[in-house]
Amino acid sequence: MSIAPDCQSYYTATINEPTSYPRLQGDEVADICIIGGGYTGLSSALRLAERGYAVALLESFNIGWGASGRNGGQLLNGLGGRPALRKKYGADIEAFIDRLCWRGNEIVEENIKKYDIECDLKYGHIDCAFKDRQMRDLETEFERFSSLGMGDRFRMVGADEINEHVGTRAYKGGLYNDRDGHLHPLNLCLGEARAATGLGVKIYEQSPVTSIAHGKEPVVHTEHGSVRAKMVILAGNAYHLLEQKQVGGVLFPAGTFIIATEPLDDAMASNVMPSDAAACDVNEMLDYYRLSADKRMLYGGRCNYSGRDPKDIKAAILPRMLRVFPQLKDARIDFQWGGKIGIVINRVPQLGRIGDNVYYAQGYSGHGINQTHIVGEILTDAICGQMEDFDVFAKVKHWKIPAPRWVGNNMVALGMLYYRMKDLL
Repeated sequence: MSIAPDCQSYYTATINEPTSYPRLQGDEVADICIIGGGYTGLSSALRLAERGYAVALLESFNIGWGASGRNGGQLLNGLGGRPALRKKYGADIEAFIDRLCWRGNEIVEENIKKYDIECDLKYGHIDCAFKDRQMRDLETEFERFSSLGMGDRFRMVGADEINEHVGTRAYKGGLYNDRDGHLHPLNLCLGEARAATGLGVKIYEQSPVTSIAHGKEPVVHTEHGSVRAKMVILAGNAYHLLEQKQVGGVLFPAGTFIIATEPLDDAMASNVMPSDAAACDVNEMLDYYRLSADKRMLYGGRCNYSGRDPKDIKAAILPRMLRVFPQLKDARIDFQWGGKIGIVINRVPQLGRIGDNVYYAQGYSGHGINQTHIVGEILTDAICGQMEDFDVFAKVKHWKIPAPRWVGNNMVALGMLYYRMKDLL
Protein backbone atom coordinates (compact mmCIF):
# COMPACT_ATOMS: atom_id res chain seq x y z
CA MET A 1 0.00 0.00 0.00
CA SER A 2 1.24 3.51 -0.82
CA ILE A 3 1.65 5.82 2.16
CA ALA A 4 0.95 9.46 1.41
CA PRO A 5 3.81 11.76 2.41
CA ASP A 6 2.49 14.48 4.67
CA CYS A 7 1.96 17.94 3.20
CA GLN A 8 2.04 20.28 6.18
CA SER A 9 0.48 23.23 4.41
CA TYR A 10 -1.60 26.11 5.64
CA TYR A 11 -4.50 24.52 3.79
CA THR A 12 -4.30 21.15 5.54
CA ALA A 13 -4.19 23.00 8.88
CA THR A 14 -7.35 24.98 8.11
CA ILE A 15 -9.76 22.55 6.45
CA ASN A 16 -13.42 23.04 7.32
CA GLU A 17 -13.84 19.47 8.44
CA PRO A 18 -11.73 16.33 8.01
CA THR A 19 -13.00 13.74 5.57
CA SER A 20 -12.40 10.04 5.44
CA TYR A 21 -13.40 7.84 2.53
CA PRO A 22 -12.93 4.07 2.58
CA ARG A 23 -10.31 2.09 0.75
CA LEU A 24 -11.66 0.05 -2.16
CA GLN A 25 -12.22 -3.49 -0.94
CA GLY A 26 -13.62 -6.03 -3.36
CA ASP A 27 -15.13 -5.68 -6.81
CA GLU A 28 -17.40 -2.80 -7.83
CA VAL A 29 -19.36 -1.91 -10.96
CA ALA A 30 -19.97 1.65 -12.21
CA ASP A 31 -20.84 3.50 -15.38
CA ILE A 32 -17.70 5.63 -15.08
CA CYS A 33 -14.51 4.99 -13.12
CA ILE A 34 -12.40 8.08 -12.45
CA ILE A 35 -8.77 7.78 -11.39
CA GLY A 36 -7.62 10.83 -9.44
CA GLY A 37 -9.16 12.81 -6.59
CA GLY A 38 -8.19 16.33 -7.62
CA TYR A 39 -10.15 18.99 -9.49
CA THR A 40 -10.24 17.17 -12.83
CA GLY A 41 -11.60 13.99 -11.28
CA LEU A 42 -14.00 15.72 -8.90
CA SER A 43 -15.38 18.20 -11.41
CA SER A 44 -15.93 15.34 -13.88
CA ALA A 45 -17.58 13.23 -11.17
CA LEU A 46 -19.92 16.06 -10.21
CA ARG A 47 -21.00 16.77 -13.76
CA LEU A 48 -21.46 13.09 -14.61
CA ALA A 49 -23.47 12.45 -11.43
CA GLU A 50 -25.65 15.45 -12.19
CA ARG A 51 -26.46 13.76 -15.51
CA GLY A 52 -27.40 10.50 -13.83
CA TYR A 53 -24.25 8.37 -14.22
CA ALA A 54 -23.07 5.96 -11.54
CA VAL A 55 -19.50 7.06 -10.77
CA ALA A 56 -16.68 5.49 -8.74
CA LEU A 57 -13.62 7.64 -8.03
CA LEU A 58 -10.28 6.15 -6.93
CA GLU A 59 -7.62 8.27 -5.20
CA SER A 60 -4.15 6.95 -4.35
CA PHE A 61 -3.85 9.01 -1.19
CA ASN A 62 -6.41 11.56 0.08
CA ILE A 63 -8.83 13.83 -1.79
CA GLY A 64 -6.97 16.98 -2.81
CA TRP A 65 -3.57 15.56 -1.84
CA GLY A 66 -1.86 16.76 -5.03
CA ALA A 67 -1.76 20.15 -6.72
CA SER A 68 -5.50 20.70 -6.31
CA GLY A 69 -5.10 21.01 -2.55
CA ARG A 70 -1.70 22.76 -2.48
CA ASN A 71 -1.82 25.53 -5.08
CA GLY A 72 -1.78 29.29 -4.72
CA GLY A 73 -5.55 29.48 -4.58
CA GLN A 74 -5.85 31.94 -7.46
CA LEU A 75 -8.99 31.56 -9.57
CA LEU A 76 -7.90 33.11 -12.86
CA ASN A 77 -9.40 33.14 -16.31
CA GLY A 78 -7.53 31.77 -19.24
CA LEU A 79 -6.98 28.81 -21.51
CA GLY A 80 -3.42 27.65 -21.97
CA GLY A 81 -1.66 27.39 -25.30
CA ARG A 82 -3.37 30.16 -27.27
CA PRO A 83 -0.41 30.46 -29.72
CA ALA A 84 -0.34 26.68 -30.33
CA LEU A 85 -4.11 26.54 -30.82
CA ARG A 86 -3.94 29.47 -33.22
CA LYS A 87 -1.15 27.79 -35.17
CA LYS A 88 -3.20 24.59 -35.42
CA TYR A 89 -6.60 26.08 -36.25
CA GLY A 90 -6.03 29.63 -37.45
CA ALA A 91 -7.68 32.85 -36.33
CA ASP A 92 -11.11 31.21 -36.08
CA ILE A 93 -10.02 29.49 -32.85
CA GLU A 94 -10.03 32.83 -31.02
CA ALA A 95 -13.79 32.69 -30.54
CA PHE A 96 -13.49 29.18 -29.08
CA ILE A 97 -10.81 30.32 -26.62
CA ASP A 98 -12.76 33.42 -25.63
CA ARG A 99 -15.85 31.30 -25.02
CA LEU A 100 -14.03 28.90 -22.71
CA CYS A 101 -11.51 31.11 -20.92
CA TRP A 102 -13.99 32.21 -18.22
CA ARG A 103 -15.95 28.98 -18.08
CA GLY A 104 -13.85 27.48 -15.29
CA ASN A 105 -14.49 30.50 -13.06
CA GLU A 106 -18.20 30.15 -13.75
CA ILE A 107 -18.26 26.44 -12.91
CA VAL A 108 -16.42 26.99 -9.62
CA GLU A 109 -18.84 29.77 -8.70
CA GLU A 110 -21.81 27.59 -9.63
CA ASN A 111 -20.49 24.70 -7.52
CA ILE A 112 -19.85 26.95 -4.52
CA LYS A 113 -23.36 28.38 -4.67
CA LYS A 114 -25.23 25.21 -5.58
CA TYR A 115 -23.50 22.95 -3.03
CA ASP A 116 -22.89 25.52 -0.28
CA ILE A 117 -19.10 25.14 -0.32
CA GLU A 118 -17.26 27.33 2.19
CA CYS A 119 -13.87 28.12 0.66
CA ASP A 120 -13.26 31.84 1.29
CA LEU A 121 -13.92 32.99 -2.28
CA LYS A 122 -12.99 36.65 -2.77
CA TYR A 123 -12.87 38.68 -5.96
CA GLY A 124 -10.10 40.83 -7.35
CA HIS A 125 -6.80 40.10 -9.07
CA ILE A 126 -3.91 42.18 -10.38
CA ASP A 127 -1.15 41.25 -12.82
CA CYS A 128 1.95 43.27 -11.90
CA ALA A 129 4.64 44.51 -14.29
CA PHE A 130 8.30 45.14 -13.47
CA LYS A 131 9.17 46.62 -16.86
CA ASP A 132 7.78 49.00 -19.47
CA ARG A 133 7.55 46.22 -22.06
CA GLN A 134 5.46 44.19 -19.62
CA MET A 135 3.14 47.16 -19.17
CA ARG A 136 2.75 47.34 -22.94
CA ASP A 137 1.80 43.66 -22.98
CA LEU A 138 -0.79 44.29 -20.27
CA GLU A 139 -2.21 47.20 -22.24
CA THR A 140 -2.65 44.84 -25.19
CA GLU A 141 -4.50 42.43 -22.87
CA PHE A 142 -6.71 45.26 -21.64
CA GLU A 143 -7.58 46.19 -25.22
CA ARG A 144 -8.46 42.57 -25.98
CA PHE A 145 -10.80 42.29 -23.01
CA SER A 146 -12.33 45.64 -23.88
CA SER A 147 -13.04 44.38 -27.40
CA LEU A 148 -14.93 41.47 -25.80
CA GLY A 149 -17.15 43.89 -23.89
CA MET A 150 -15.36 43.42 -20.56
CA GLY A 151 -13.64 46.77 -20.33
CA ASP A 152 -15.70 47.73 -17.28
CA ARG A 153 -14.27 44.75 -15.35
CA PHE A 154 -10.62 45.62 -16.08
CA ARG A 155 -8.52 48.67 -15.31
CA MET A 156 -4.94 49.60 -16.14
CA VAL A 157 -3.13 50.74 -13.01
CA GLY A 158 -0.07 52.97 -13.18
CA ALA A 159 2.84 53.23 -10.75
CA ASP A 160 1.03 56.03 -8.90
CA GLU A 161 -2.04 53.83 -8.35
CA ILE A 162 -0.71 50.33 -7.80
CA ASN A 163 -0.51 50.86 -4.04
CA GLU A 164 -4.31 50.75 -4.06
CA HIS A 165 -3.85 47.00 -4.50
CA VAL A 166 -0.24 46.04 -3.67
CA GLY A 167 1.86 47.84 -1.07
CA THR A 168 5.22 47.84 -2.83
CA ARG A 169 7.49 49.98 -4.96
CA ALA A 170 8.62 47.00 -7.02
CA TYR A 171 6.30 47.47 -10.00
CA LYS A 172 5.74 49.86 -12.88
CA GLY A 173 2.02 49.16 -12.75
CA GLY A 174 -0.45 46.43 -13.54
CA LEU A 175 -3.79 45.26 -14.88
CA TYR A 176 -6.55 44.82 -12.28
CA ASN A 177 -9.83 43.01 -12.74
CA ASP A 178 -12.71 42.27 -10.40
CA ARG A 179 -13.81 39.06 -12.17
CA ASP A 180 -10.95 36.79 -11.10
CA GLY A 181 -10.28 36.06 -7.46
CA HIS A 182 -8.86 33.74 -4.85
CA LEU A 183 -10.01 30.98 -2.50
CA HIS A 184 -8.99 28.14 -0.19
CA PRO A 185 -8.22 25.43 -2.77
CA LEU A 186 -8.31 22.41 -0.47
CA ASN A 187 -11.67 23.39 1.03
CA LEU A 188 -13.02 23.78 -2.51
CA CYS A 189 -11.73 20.28 -3.31
CA LEU A 190 -13.23 18.74 -0.19
CA GLY A 191 -16.51 20.58 -0.76
CA GLU A 192 -16.78 19.24 -4.29
CA ALA A 193 -16.07 15.73 -3.00
CA ARG A 194 -18.85 16.11 -0.43
CA ALA A 195 -21.20 17.38 -3.14
CA ALA A 196 -20.29 14.43 -5.39
CA THR A 197 -20.96 11.84 -2.70
CA GLY A 198 -24.29 13.55 -2.04
CA LEU A 199 -25.18 12.74 -5.65
CA GLY A 200 -24.21 9.10 -5.25
CA VAL A 201 -20.55 9.14 -6.34
CA LYS A 202 -18.53 6.46 -4.54
CA ILE A 203 -15.14 7.83 -3.49
CA TYR A 204 -12.32 5.55 -2.40
CA GLU A 205 -9.12 6.90 -0.84
CA GLN A 206 -5.83 5.06 -0.23
CA SER A 207 -6.64 3.07 -3.37
CA PRO A 208 -3.82 3.47 -5.90
CA VAL A 209 -4.56 1.89 -9.26
CA THR A 210 -2.16 -0.88 -10.24
CA SER A 211 -3.42 -1.58 -13.77
CA ILE A 212 -6.24 -1.16 -16.26
CA ALA A 213 -7.52 -4.17 -18.19
CA HIS A 214 -8.79 -2.72 -21.44
CA GLY A 215 -11.80 -4.03 -23.30
CA LYS A 216 -15.45 -3.35 -24.00
CA GLU A 217 -15.86 -2.77 -20.26
CA PRO A 218 -12.46 -1.81 -18.81
CA VAL A 219 -11.57 -3.15 -15.37
CA VAL A 220 -9.53 -0.85 -13.10
CA HIS A 221 -7.50 -2.83 -10.55
CA THR A 222 -6.20 -1.75 -7.16
CA GLU A 223 -4.33 -3.81 -4.59
CA HIS A 224 -7.53 -4.77 -2.78
CA GLY A 225 -10.27 -4.54 -5.40
CA SER A 226 -11.44 -3.53 -8.84
CA VAL A 227 -14.00 -1.40 -10.66
CA ARG A 228 -15.62 -2.59 -13.87
CA ALA A 229 -16.94 0.35 -15.87
CA LYS A 230 -18.18 1.39 -19.28
CA MET A 231 -15.79 4.36 -19.36
CA VAL A 232 -12.63 5.37 -17.49
CA ILE A 233 -11.13 8.83 -16.92
CA LEU A 234 -7.43 9.21 -16.07
CA ALA A 235 -7.18 12.40 -14.02
CA GLY A 236 -3.91 12.09 -12.11
CA ASN A 237 -1.98 14.88 -13.88
CA ALA A 238 1.58 15.24 -12.50
CA TYR A 239 1.32 12.36 -10.06
CA HIS A 240 0.19 9.34 -12.04
CA LEU A 241 2.27 6.91 -14.08
CA LEU A 242 -0.50 4.93 -15.74
CA GLU A 243 -0.69 4.17 -19.47
CA GLN A 244 2.68 5.79 -20.15
CA LYS A 245 3.00 4.13 -23.56
CA GLN A 246 0.06 6.21 -24.76
CA VAL A 247 0.22 9.39 -22.68
CA GLY A 248 3.79 9.54 -21.38
CA GLY A 249 6.58 11.82 -22.53
CA VAL A 250 4.40 14.91 -22.86
CA LEU A 251 3.92 16.05 -19.26
CA PHE A 252 6.82 17.24 -17.12
CA PRO A 253 6.33 17.48 -13.35
CA ALA A 254 7.58 20.86 -12.10
CA GLY A 255 7.81 21.99 -8.51
CA THR A 256 6.32 25.18 -7.11
CA PHE A 257 6.56 26.35 -3.50
CA ILE A 258 4.70 28.55 -1.02
CA ILE A 259 5.31 30.08 2.40
CA ALA A 260 2.67 31.45 4.77
CA THR A 261 3.35 34.07 7.41
CA GLU A 262 1.74 34.37 10.79
CA PRO A 263 -1.61 36.24 10.76
CA LEU A 264 -0.87 39.93 10.10
CA ASP A 265 -2.49 42.67 12.13
CA ASP A 266 -5.08 44.82 10.39
CA ALA A 267 -2.67 47.66 9.72
CA MET A 268 -0.03 45.45 8.09
CA ALA A 269 -2.59 43.46 6.10
CA SER A 270 -4.03 46.72 4.73
CA ASN A 271 -0.53 47.96 3.99
CA VAL A 272 0.60 44.99 1.90
CA MET A 273 -2.69 44.11 0.15
CA PRO A 274 -5.08 47.07 0.51
CA SER A 275 -7.84 45.69 -1.73
CA ASP A 276 -7.40 42.07 -0.58
CA ALA A 277 -6.91 41.02 -4.20
CA ALA A 278 -4.75 38.16 -5.41
CA ALA A 279 -1.66 39.13 -7.35
CA CYS A 280 1.08 37.74 -9.53
CA ASP A 281 3.87 39.27 -11.55
CA VAL A 282 4.03 38.71 -15.29
CA ASN A 283 7.51 37.24 -15.51
CA GLU A 284 7.83 33.89 -17.24
CA MET A 285 9.20 32.58 -13.92
CA LEU A 286 6.51 34.30 -11.94
CA ASP A 287 5.71 34.81 -8.27
CA TYR A 288 2.12 34.81 -6.93
CA TYR A 289 0.66 35.87 -3.62
CA ARG A 290 -2.44 36.85 -1.66
CA LEU A 291 -3.84 37.15 1.83
CA SER A 292 -5.61 34.19 3.40
CA ALA A 293 -8.92 34.59 5.16
CA ASP A 294 -7.08 35.01 8.47
CA LYS A 295 -4.74 37.64 6.95
CA ARG A 296 -1.60 35.62 6.42
CA MET A 297 0.57 36.45 3.44
CA LEU A 298 0.70 33.37 1.22
CA TYR A 299 3.64 33.89 -1.13
CA GLY A 300 4.60 31.39 -3.81
CA GLY A 301 6.90 30.98 -6.75
CA ARG A 302 10.31 29.62 -7.73
CA CYS A 303 8.81 27.15 -10.19
CA ASN A 304 11.43 24.43 -10.52
CA TYR A 305 11.50 22.68 -13.90
CA SER A 306 14.39 20.37 -13.04
CA GLY A 307 12.23 18.13 -10.84
CA ARG A 308 14.47 18.75 -7.81
CA ASP A 309 12.97 20.37 -4.72
CA PRO A 310 14.86 22.95 -2.65
CA LYS A 311 16.26 21.65 0.65
CA ASP A 312 14.72 24.61 2.48
CA ILE A 313 11.55 26.11 0.99
CA LYS A 314 11.55 29.07 3.36
CA ALA A 315 15.14 29.94 2.44
CA ALA A 316 14.22 29.82 -1.25
CA ILE A 317 10.98 31.84 -1.11
CA LEU A 318 11.46 34.32 1.75
CA PRO A 319 14.03 36.52 -0.08
CA ARG A 320 11.64 36.73 -3.03
CA MET A 321 8.82 37.90 -0.75
CA LEU A 322 11.02 40.46 0.99
CA ARG A 323 12.13 41.97 -2.33
CA VAL A 324 8.48 42.83 -2.94
CA PHE A 325 7.40 43.39 0.67
CA PRO A 326 10.39 44.44 2.81
CA GLN A 327 7.89 45.54 5.47
CA LEU A 328 7.29 41.84 6.23
CA LYS A 329 10.86 41.24 7.40
CA ASP A 330 9.76 40.61 10.99
CA ALA A 331 6.76 38.42 10.12
CA ARG A 332 7.10 34.85 11.38
CA ILE A 333 6.81 32.09 8.76
CA ASP A 334 4.37 29.47 10.03
CA PHE A 335 4.06 27.17 7.01
CA GLN A 336 6.15 26.14 4.02
CA TRP A 337 5.21 23.56 1.41
CA GLY A 338 5.43 22.64 -2.22
CA GLY A 339 4.14 20.23 -4.82
CA LYS A 340 4.16 19.22 -8.45
CA ILE A 341 2.28 20.79 -11.33
CA GLY A 342 2.06 19.23 -14.79
CA ILE A 343 3.77 21.23 -17.55
CA VAL A 344 3.36 20.61 -21.28
CA ILE A 345 5.64 22.42 -23.67
CA ASN A 346 2.97 24.07 -25.82
CA ARG A 347 0.80 24.83 -22.74
CA VAL A 348 -2.30 23.26 -24.33
CA PRO A 349 -3.94 20.81 -21.89
CA GLN A 350 -3.46 17.26 -23.21
CA LEU A 351 -6.78 15.50 -23.78
CA GLY A 352 -7.32 12.25 -25.58
CA ARG A 353 -8.64 8.69 -25.60
CA ILE A 354 -7.11 5.25 -25.43
CA GLY A 355 -9.41 3.14 -27.54
CA ASP A 356 -13.01 4.28 -27.33
CA ASN A 357 -13.56 4.24 -23.60
CA VAL A 358 -10.50 5.42 -21.62
CA TYR A 359 -10.24 9.21 -21.55
CA TYR A 360 -7.34 11.20 -20.15
CA ALA A 361 -6.61 14.83 -19.32
CA GLN A 362 -3.45 16.41 -17.96
CA GLY A 363 -1.00 19.28 -18.35
CA TYR A 364 -2.57 22.50 -17.04
CA SER A 365 0.81 24.23 -16.74
CA GLY A 366 0.06 26.11 -13.55
CA HIS A 367 -3.46 27.32 -14.34
CA GLY A 368 -5.27 24.41 -12.77
CA ILE A 369 -8.30 25.70 -10.88
CA ASN A 370 -9.93 27.25 -13.93
CA GLN A 371 -8.75 24.79 -16.58
CA THR A 372 -9.48 21.61 -14.63
CA HIS A 373 -13.10 22.62 -14.24
CA ILE A 374 -13.36 23.46 -17.93
CA VAL A 375 -11.89 20.06 -18.76
CA GLY A 376 -14.23 18.28 -16.35
CA GLU A 377 -17.17 19.66 -18.29
CA ILE A 378 -15.57 18.84 -21.66
CA LEU A 379 -14.93 15.24 -20.58
CA THR A 380 -18.50 14.92 -19.37
CA ASP A 381 -19.83 16.27 -22.65
CA ALA A 382 -17.63 13.85 -24.58
CA ILE A 383 -18.83 10.85 -22.60
CA CYS A 384 -22.38 12.03 -23.30
CA GLY A 385 -21.61 12.10 -27.03
CA GLN A 386 -20.80 15.79 -27.55
CA MET A 387 -17.25 15.55 -28.86
CA GLU A 388 -16.72 18.96 -30.47
CA ASP A 389 -14.79 20.71 -27.69
CA PHE A 390 -12.94 17.54 -26.73
CA ASP A 391 -11.78 17.02 -30.31
CA VAL A 392 -10.30 20.52 -30.50
CA PHE A 393 -7.83 19.54 -27.79
CA ALA A 394 -7.43 15.90 -28.78
CA LYS A 395 -6.25 16.85 -32.28
CA VAL A 396 -3.41 19.06 -31.03
CA LYS A 397 -0.02 17.36 -31.36
CA HIS A 398 2.27 17.48 -28.34
CA TRP A 399 6.02 17.17 -28.23
CA LYS A 400 6.99 13.81 -26.81
CA ILE A 401 10.38 13.19 -25.24
CA PRO A 402 11.55 9.79 -23.93
CA ALA A 403 12.18 9.51 -20.17
CA PRO A 404 10.40 12.81 -19.40
CA ARG A 405 11.05 12.66 -15.68
CA TRP A 406 14.77 12.84 -16.26
CA VAL A 407 15.69 13.78 -19.82
CA GLY A 408 12.52 15.80 -20.32
CA ASN A 409 12.71 17.72 -17.06
CA ASN A 410 16.32 18.67 -17.69
CA MET A 411 15.57 19.77 -21.25
CA VAL A 412 12.67 21.89 -20.05
CA ALA A 413 14.86 23.34 -17.29
CA LEU A 414 17.47 24.34 -19.85
CA GLY A 415 14.80 25.86 -22.06
CA MET A 416 13.42 27.86 -19.15
CA LEU A 417 16.85 29.47 -18.66
CA TYR A 418 16.05 31.47 -21.80
CA TYR A 419 12.88 32.80 -20.21
CA ARG A 420 14.67 33.52 -16.94
CA MET A 421 17.19 35.61 -18.87
CA LYS A 422 14.31 37.34 -20.66
CA ASP A 423 12.81 38.23 -17.27
CA LEU A 424 16.10 39.76 -16.17
CA LEU A 425 16.65 41.86 -19.31
